[in-house]
Amino acid sequence: MSQPRAIIPGATYLLTRRVLRRHFLLRPDSAITRLVIYSLAVSAQRYGILVHAFCVMSTHIHLVATDTRGELPRFLQRFHRIVALGAKILRAWEGPIWDHEATSVVHLSTRDALVEKIAYTLANPAIAGLVEHAHEWPGAKVLVRELGCGTLRARRPEIYFNPKNPEWTEEATVPITLPPMIADSDAERFRREVTTQLDLHEKQARATLKRQGLSFLGPARASKISPYKRATTVEPIRGINPTFAVGRGRIDARNNAIAAMNAFRIAYRKSLEQWRTGARNTIFPIGTWWMRVFHGVSVHNGELAEA
Repeated sequence: MSQPRAIIPGATYLLTRRVLRRHFLLRPDSAITRLVIYSLAVSAQRYGILVHAFCVMSTHIHLVATDTRGELPRFLQRFHRIVALGAKILRAWEGPIWDHEATSVVHLSTRDALVEKIAYTLANPAIAGLVEHAHEWPGAKVLVRELGCGTLRARRPEIYFNPKNPEWTEEATVPITLPPMIADSDAERFRREVTTQLDLHEKQARATLKRQGLSFLGPARASKISPYKRATTVEPIRGINPTFAVGRGRIDARNNAIAAMNAFRIAYRKSLEQWRTGARNTIFPIGTWWMRVFHGVSVHNGELAEA
């Protein structure tokens, strides 16, 4: 049984979803780029999701976003479902698109964590040895200069989306906003901090490939690789599934995050045990989502959000 996760309105996350068996089904061609951006835009608009950073790799998607209404599970379900159904058509693919592992959801609770994870998201094509500079990646992405002021825009794909359904608008857009933790007056400094981390990732990627006697794949070759092939590089076994990030060296913030997580889990388990005995008036802790949505339990302060 998985641990309960608090879903709190206003929380910012790094979200990662991987393709089944590391197939290149999200290869960066125009059709996939259009599908993913359109799906993200309509899903984010429906569930009040603010998009801060985004990068679609051939084998996975990274998204940094804020869940303004505490509906993250609904958003993820819809976004990933639309992308999967569209990709199955575009790739003539039978069976699931996504890996059997659940979406990685990492709460970013400090400014340092935001800088580190947004830089990591944007630098992913370089880190993977695909392009020397992240901005060269031909797939859907956000650039540093777009943080807080850019827009992702896509026309409705010809496949899957019924043009007669008013839900599927002819064009969908989603602004690239600053995380709520970052004030508009601090935007330039924030972008500089992300740039510094991004440059470091790119430098380390160049050094790694040079040491291995390899070169970057390049944007042209990355766009033409067969979507039915699989990544062959060795990927570390994912033994740890983090639920939060506070930034390197932030010991006090890490301890506070652990204490808050444990307090929620203890309170949730206690409430769940009481509810299972028939005490339907049990109050669940703030952050409870599943039990509130599917069983109508009461939550402290009346509202919201555990996946």
